[in-house]
Amino acid sequence: ECAECSYKTGVKCNLVRHMQRHTGKKTFECAECHYKTAYKSALVIHMHTHTGYKPFECAECNYKTAQKNHLALHMHTHTGKKPFECTECNYKTTNKSALIIHMHTHARDRPFECAECNYKTDLKCNLVRHMRSHTGEKPFECADCNYKTALKCNLARHMRSHTGEKPFECAECNYKTAQKGHLARHMRTHTGEKPFECAECNYKTAYKGQLAGHVHTHMS
Repeated sequence: ECAECSYKTGVKCNLVRHMQRHTGKKTFECAECHYKTAYKSALVIHMHTHTGYKPFECAECNYKTAQKNHLALHMHTHTGKKPFECTECNYKTTNKSALIIHMHTHARDRPFECAECNYKTDLKCNLVRHMRSHTGEKPFECADCNYKTALKCNLARHMRSHTGEKPFECAECNYKTAQKGHLARHMRTHTGEKPFECAECNYKTAYKGQLAGHVHTHMS
């Protein structure tokens, strides 16, 4: 059993591998670049970005990928299968990302309310962060320039503009980025995933901005 969480296994090597999630230890290193990972399988997949090897091929079109799960996601575009279902309504979708986005439409218990506007949240820390949008408080400052921000994550992202660090890497190609959200958006060019769906018609897109533009066609 894991001493940090509820994980259990009957195989010692599995427990050792699992513990690396908690320790952050990354024992497997790429010989071609600075990529490191806690898992041998992840390193094998990463190496495909250097070799260009894409063993998983779609039987319906010319799509190829280095990762089996990406092929499974892609196949939904052909079959129309919608395995991800909302527990609150009859909404179904072909991919997990779209379901996560949809779930935000269902109201949750949000006991923490802003006294300045109609913002509500289920977490006190979210309200504290939100209040800075009213007070203008920016407690997180860059040590290298005069940049200030209300959010710690924004400062971490900003610091990469000084270091040039791009820790988020695509397993399919040599794309690298400083922001996790940019990598998620980029991955859709490989998987064909289109998580943003129009509520008025069957239009789908990989990008939130494109959906906003499309919605205006229904308003005109």
